[in-house]
Amino acid sequence: MESASAGITEWPGVVDPSLLKPELVSDANRLADAARSGAWDSVLSLLESSPWLGPNRWRVDGSSWFTALHQAAWHGAPVAVVERLVAMGAWRSLRTAAGDRAVDIARDRGHAHLVAALETTRDGTRDRRRYEAWDRHLTELIASRTASLEPVRYRPVPTEVVEVEGLETLWFPYPGMYGGFSISVHRSRLFVESWSRVAGGSGQAHVITEDHCVLVDEGFV
Repeated sequence: MESASAGITEWPGVVDPSLLKPELVSDANRLADAARSGAWDSVLSLLESSPWLGPNRWRVDGSSWFTALHQAAWHGAPVAVVERLVAMGAWRSLRTAAGDRAVDIARDRGHAHLVAALETTRDGTRDRRRYEAWDRHLTELIASRTASLEPVRYRPVPTEVVEVEGLETLWFPYPGMYGGFSISVHRSRLFVESWSRVAGGSGQAHVITEDHCVLVDEGFV
């Protein structure tokens, strides 16, 4: 289940349906179909009733990475729908595969009535260079830490979301690792802890800046 608990929010990044529960893949497809059709009652009902879905879920094997919020911006949904999705935890800073936030889509489509509801309190576009550097270092770190495991197709973690949305911790559970990556922002630096529950002392902590990824602790967990 993609939910937030005790300040931890899960990144639903795996894009290989064979590694996920069939019920999750089925519900994700139903959600994507309903959002693409503009069936907002069905979208909200699915998000409220499915134990597998969160508001930031896209079609697992899709290529556009459109969430329900992106589709709402595309269709020009009622403001109440957008506000409800945001209240459920939809990330306004999350970008599609083309690099568009929901607010960008709304502007491009001429849906001015949605712009205020979709704007983020922090304009992440001014920090894109830093986020792109963080993303690159984080992707390289994940590759290094999982090199001995079977390859997993996943959507890279967008560090912009962690800071702009004010997330306390974003957790990426990595299939086959029996653990994963805990990601947070402190003093404009990315802090990443990773571990495997079945490998004693496997824990590592890294600090990522625009220029470097530095190991600062290891041997825990």
